[in-house]
Amino acid sequence: MDVLDEVFSVVRDRVRNPREGSYVSSLLSDPKGLDRVLEKIGEESVEVVIAAKNGRDGEIVAESADLIFHLMVMLAVKGISLDDVRAEFARRRK
Repeated sequence: MDVLDEVFSVVRDRVRNPREGSYVSSLLSDPKGLDRVLEKIGEESVEVVIAAKNGRDGEIVAESADLIFHLMVMLAVKGISLDDVRAEFARRRK
């Protein structure tokens, strides 16, 4: 299991079993619910673009991690696994 799988496992657990003080739980308990997560995906996407435009590798990496994290939250909420995404990449590669 790599670090992305480990993080996704924690995210899925927080979606299923909300915990006090958990960032994922706080996102999902927001009155906007999934819409709040989708807003974060939009915000992080813009931040990745700005970091890339500014050519700052460290910022690109950090903002990409934020974007991937919020995508993981959305995937977990929707019941989609990283294996589903991997399978789509494999299908496209053929």
